[in-house]
Amino acid sequence: MTSRRPRSRSLVLALPLALLASCDSGTTTCPEPQPVAETPVSQAPKPAYDYPAARVSAQVDELHGVAVPDPYRWMESIDSEETRAWVEAENAVTFGYLETIESRGAIAKHLEELWNYERYGTPWVKGGRYFFTRNDGLQNQSVYYYADSLDGEPKVVLDPNALNAEGTTAVSGFAVSDDGEHVIYGLSDAGSDWKRWKVREVETGEDLPDLIEWSKFTGVSWSPDNEGFFYGAYDPPKAGDEYEQVNKSPKLYYHRLGQKQRQDALIYADASQPDWQFDGGVSEDGKYLLIDVSAGTDVRTMFYYAKLPKKLTGKKPIAESAVVKLIPELDATYAFIANVGSKFYFFTNKDAPKGKVIEIDVDAFEKARAKDPKARFTARDVIPETEHTLASANYTGGKLFAKYMVDAKHEVRVHGLDGKLESTLTLPESIATVYGFGGKGDPKKTKETFYGLMGFTRPYTIYRYDIATGKSELWREPKLAFDPSRYETKQVFYTSKDGTRVPMFLVHKKGLQPSGSTPTYLYAYGGFNISLTPRFSVPDLVWLEMGGLYAQPNLRGGGEYGEEWHVAGTKLDKQNVFDDFIAAAEYLVDEGWTSAPHLAIGGRSNGGLLVGATMTQRPDLFGAALAGVGVMDMLRFHEFTIGWAWVSDYGSADDPEEFAALHAYSPYHNIKAGTEYPATLVYTADHDDRVVPSHSYKFAAQLQANHVGEKPVMIRIDTDAGHGAGKPTAKQIEEWADLWGFLQAQLDFQLPEGF
Repeated sequence: MTSRRPRSRSLVLALPLALLASCDSGTTTCPEPQPVAETPVSQAPKPAYDYPAARVSAQVDELHGVAVPDPYRWMESIDSEETRAWVEAENAVTFGYLETIESRGAIAKHLEELWNYERYGTPWVKGGRYFFTRNDGLQNQSVYYYADSLDGEPKVVLDPNALNAEGTTAVSGFAVSDDGEHVIYGLSDAGSDWKRWKVREVETGEDLPDLIEWSKFTGVSWSPDNEGFFYGAYDPPKAGDEYEQVNKSPKLYYHRLGQKQRQDALIYADASQPDWQFDGGVSEDGKYLLIDVSAGTDVRTMFYYAKLPKKLTGKKPIAESAVVKLIPELDATYAFIANVGSKFYFFTNKDAPKGKVIEIDVDAFEKARAKDPKARFTARDVIPETEHTLASANYTGGKLFAKYMVDAKHEVRVHGLDGKLESTLTLPESIATVYGFGGKGDPKKTKETFYGLMGFTRPYTIYRYDIATGKSELWREPKLAFDPSRYETKQVFYTSKDGTRVPMFLVHKKGLQPSGSTPTYLYAYGGFNISLTPRFSVPDLVWLEMGGLYAQPNLRGGGEYGEEWHVAGTKLDKQNVFDDFIAAAEYLVDEGWTSAPHLAIGGRSNGGLLVGATMTQRPDLFGAALAGVGVMDMLRFHEFTIGWAWVSDYGSADDPEEFAALHAYSPYHNIKAGTEYPATLVYTADHDDRVVPSHSYKFAAQLQANHVGEKPVMIRIDTDAGHGAGKPTAKQIEEWADLWGFLQAQLDFQLPEGF
């Protein structure tokens, strides 16, 4: 899961997640520990695999009159000797089994062959220089370059691969100054969400002494004079508790180049609202500081601004009284797009569940407020709500580029600033995802913009768009050792349990006919307003070449059909998400594509929760399950790092009604003794500080103690890795070779000849 942060100039939906009280918090009832032998988890027969013994504690919490056992609470101490010994023992069993899978080597080789292709990121312009990323194929991290012209000689700005040999230090933010002379870059180690910011001279590649630490879920933004920047940070966590401590009360600071972090000016904070996050950006004209305000992953946002002085000096360069609370309530999403003078343009879903673009004149608002302190802004619709969901909007070169989701596929429409539709882009692929359209809004300064497009079998391909003519020309197209013409993508619709119509993409070899035996991988997410549009993935290509069918449904809880679709998969209605996923599986079986023994499900983060909940509700429906970095204990997720922020989607066990809903599907609490579950590979990482690994540890231990049958239920624990962002290429290849090898063995199918 990711933190959702609206960013300056475009609407960005990103994605963090998950809650209850521990024994020592004073909010639960904790009995005295009893001998392990007196509190068995189950009377299940001896499992087929010799899983490590996991101590069973007598921990029981009483929540709203319900006794809730938590026999593996001790695993929440992820750095304890006992937990580490269990992790080591589990990995020995898991990797011992994986090494017996003959296909694993061939799969790893094929992954490496397909991954070894040159790829670029969408370029952007600062100070007359073009900046972009490039990976030559198997580099662990992409390298940042600049060039003085679009096709000029690239020069390295930053090579993360040189930072450590293992490639586990990743760039987690990159902001170039308006003059193109300096870059602020964020670094994250071993997949952690924590980032430290450094400053580098573009021309020389030399780092300045500036260093910012304990920043998370925030970007950075240069001040208009290019002599400093705004950033968000938390107070330093307790030593030894960096990966588990709850993250609250972030603050917005201004750092002037050459200063120590302790000298930085506090720009804005609100001690009365520890759940609020403040993300500061600077308007393109340099006249305003823009402050996005959000509460965790709640899609509703607020918006403040302040007029910037020409020079930001002193201990308090912006007085708190200068901050104007334009949108002071969490009643809808507001994401700043751009401003032209005092006219501010926003994406919003206020009174428009599928989104629209509005204009607010802040000068008029300030005049009205001077007369009446309770006065509210007046908004004008620029691009009204349509039947399709507005995913984002950018203002570039005097045009508004509005990106819509049409049944989870992207369509881009170009509007004037008056809202008039001027054209719809002709895309080279209809089932596709599109990113880009950055650049300055001033049409006198921006004549071009760039966008990238990808599909399930089309790698990320980049185009230059001429704003005056509306024509696109190819800039970079990757070449892979893969023939996309051998495969096809189609979209189908199926009916969920309550009659809701749900779309699903199917990708497979051309000419494949339903046979009931096709190995099928069903992957989904279903949460936090995040939409699963067509995506290019080397592992998915390998699955297709293994002879598999890839299925991706768009479940409720996502944003594919606007805020109503999202809300229908949250809190008391979260079960709708699992029902949609189960219905997708039943559709694939009923239509003859596959059958339960040949059907695998997968998901990560909130999608890992999806897998855990679904396999415990319908263990008969699947042959195998891959549960990645999932939220498995729905009663305690808020106790760790950013988990409290996910209450907006999940609800809280502190509320009696929401507790009942959470307890009913929480994967950890719904494993039943003596049940035969699908072959399961839980996978996580010991440095995951988004969804702490104890979720997966506890779920795996409970599953192993209660599962019966011959199928393996194992956990793969990566070391020196985190939630997934920035994972080096080498580690990704290793991980996917294990995952696909596990499915090949458990779904019991042969790889094609010559694979």
